[in-house]
Amino acid sequence: MNGSASLCSDLLAAHGLARDDPGVLVGQQAASGILVRRENDGRYPAGAPAFNGGTGAGMWRPTPPQLSSMAVPWLSAVRPFTLNSPSQFRAEPPPRLDSARYARDYDEVKTLGASNSVRTPEQTDLAYFWAANYGAVWNRVLRDLAALHVRTIGETARLFALANIAAADAVISAWDSKRHYVYWRPITAIQEGENDGNPRTVGDRAWQPLIPTPNYPDYTSGANVVTAAMTRTLALFFGAENMTFSVTNEMTQGKQKTRSYTRFSDASDEVVEARIYEGIHFRFADEAAQTQGRGAARWVFERFLRPARDR
Repeated sequence: MNGSASLCSDLLAAHGLARDDPGVLVGQQAASGILVRRENDGRYPAGAPAFNGGTGAGMWRPTPPQLSSMAVPWLSAVRPFTLNSPSQFRAEPPPRLDSARYARDYDEVKTLGASNSVRTPEQTDLAYFWAANYGAVWNRVLRDLAALHVRTIGETARLFALANIAAADAVISAWDSKRHYVYWRPITAIQEGENDGNPRTVGDRAWQPLIPTPNYPDYTSGANVVTAAMTRTLALFFGAENMTFSVTNEMTQGKQKTRSYTRFSDASDEVVEARIYEGIHFRFADEAAQTQGRGAARWVFERFLRPARDR
């Protein structure tokens, strides 16, 4: 018996199920159908060239410390699960470099996102809490809320499918925007601040963010697009924005491992602030991602996996 079959047997046994349970065959057939449907969808294309952006003002380029090429640049062209195209929810253009909005958001991340920032201890703790692990974090939230509020396994499966499909399509949408706009990260923008054509911005060649900058363009934020898609799906599924829930992230460097909320949007709004405190995103990139994620969530919820009674 190979490793995957052994793991399957162990999982079934842990839930009191036999390998010949009829549900196993149904699950295998469903999985096979999805795999066939997703063949040649644009993932992991052979011979895909590295993408390193550009060197002009406003353009993303590899950032320290690794100076790595863009991660999974092909994701921008992967066939979505439900959207008509990767560009369906493409963000509006980011602020012009010479605009007041750009200068305002530049100064904000420069001040609050620096490694040696004037952040409060609470802001730094928030930054570390939301630094990584978004998929795992939100699927734990889905599990906990389903256990408390969902009555059937079928509706639980529907909740997980809706949220994860929305998040997947939202990420494809974010990568489409990243490749389309190729917008620089705060670390590059601030270190090159004297060369951006905006008299309101003051550069700092020594500026460093609180956490290392991920290796892909700023606009739009992947963390925020996932969080917005998940939280908006939850609000739509339960028919309410107000609901008490907790988010746990054991991998955080921060002191607080669990945070509690009474509104789904409050968690989403926290991630906007966190990515600024981490020094890796401009506010406009976070807010544009929120719009993308919420749009994808509504698109999926209103058109796919509708309850049988609604058909």
